[in-house]
Amino acid sequence: MVKLSVIVPFFNVQTYAPDTLRSLRANAREDFEFILVDDRSTDGTADVLQRARKDIPGAKVIVHERNGGLATARNTGLDAASGEYLTFLDGDDWLAPGYFAELVAAAERLECDFVRADHVQVTGRTRTVHRVPHGLRNVVLSPRSVILPADRTTSVDYPYAWAGIYHRRLLDQGLLHFTDGLRTAEDRPWIWRLHREAESFAAVGLLGVFYRRGVASSLTQIGDVRQLDFIRAFDQVISETSQDRDADILLPKAMRTYCAVMAHHLGSLERFEPGVARTLRSMSAAALRRLPSDLLDETLTSLGDRRAALLRRVRRRPVGAEPTPAATPAAASGARA
Repeated sequence: MVKLSVIVPFFNVQTYAPDTLRSLRANAREDFEFILVDDRSTDGTADVLQRARKDIPGAKVIVHERNGGLATARNTGLDAASGEYLTFLDGDDWLAPGYFAELVAAAERLECDFVRADHVQVTGRTRTVHRVPHGLRNVVLSPRSVILPADRTTSVDYPYAWAGIYHRRLLDQGLLHFTDGLRTAEDRPWIWRLHREAESFAAVGLLGVFYRRGVASSLTQIGDVRQLDFIRAFDQVISETSQDRDADILLPKAMRTYCAVMAHHLGSLERFEPGVARTLRSMSAAALRRLPSDLLDETLTSLGDRRAALLRRVRRRPVGAEPTPAATPAAASGARA
């Protein structure tokens, strides 16, 4: 049986894909499979992947008929995966040699539903270690127990799908698929669902994923309509958490995170295309009005004066004055969230 399935979506990352693929080859093992999903790239990425299929033991290449975005590409990989454990990598990131063997060993030792790991963020020549925001290491706990407190960074604020390993039983339970079509913040509903519904998890101090920031094609660097999917993503978080048995204690955390992310985007409107900036304000106003007003008032007070004032101004904004721009197929990338 395949021990580990590694799902790696690629879209227009011809410059970085060779580094990614070399690192996969340095992690190959006879019981590992690498599912490489080409999300209909328009540069030379497809050719790089076809060569990799011959060079990397256990590599399989799946080509989308049309671009679907990161969430959809990951789902394609999940549907094709046969491993006892599953993990992810993005097509412009890379790994330390032997990292996956260490990650599998940790998962087998801890015997929990999923394990979360630290990572290294790479911005140009600068490398910064980012830790799972949970102090205990190698201790199995209930994922639900670490969602709170609402006013501190917790494990649900560390949503990166590639920063961990997941037992196949989570896939069988329907907990690992992403919301189809989300092009940014796709991992937010995903990580919240894992922490609400899985039974056990642990954090480990492994450093093996190198997460590349500042890539020109990354959605974090692009100010077009795809960025606005964070609203749909967090609407899903709020909706699903509202139905949870502990909704009264979990909703304040979900709403605080939603408002903080919204304030971040509204506070940097200059990076958006003008029409998208207008739509962001209008969609944010509508989103704030959908939230429970009493709880929203408490949330805004807790965010501090600057962010609260920004969101209160938007909350008073007329809704529906501006149409939402449509993403054209050519503009829809899904390279990463």
